[in-house]
Amino acid sequence: MAASFKWVLQLHRDVPRASRFYSQGLDFTVNVCTLRWAELESGPLKLALMQASSDHAVEKGYSSLLSFTVSDINKTVTKLMALGAELDGPIKYEIHGKVAAMRCLDGHMLLY
Repeated sequence: MAASFKWVLQLHRDVPRASRFYSQGLDFTVNVCTLRWAELESGPLKLALMQASSDHAVEKGYSSLLSFTVSDINKTVTKLMALGAELDGPIKYEIHGKVAAMRCLDGHMLLY
């Protein structure tokens, strides 16, 4: 099964302000908006906004992250590491499933 694109995630200091920027400035539809999390969409694009835990995260280039749903996270992580990606911390076992954060060759963040 091929990976299916889920959403783009951006970290922000002020999520409601960022949500207004996209909804009012670019006509994104706001599905959910809290102080810490927002989900917006524009056509097939889904954009998630999350409050950065610190200014350090925003300054260090953790801005846009690509998120994918995969059928086998361990196999996917192994395959991507063989291609040069690196885990950015351990695989986490969240209530909604396993989550792995990886950096691809150019340092962009990918979540599974």
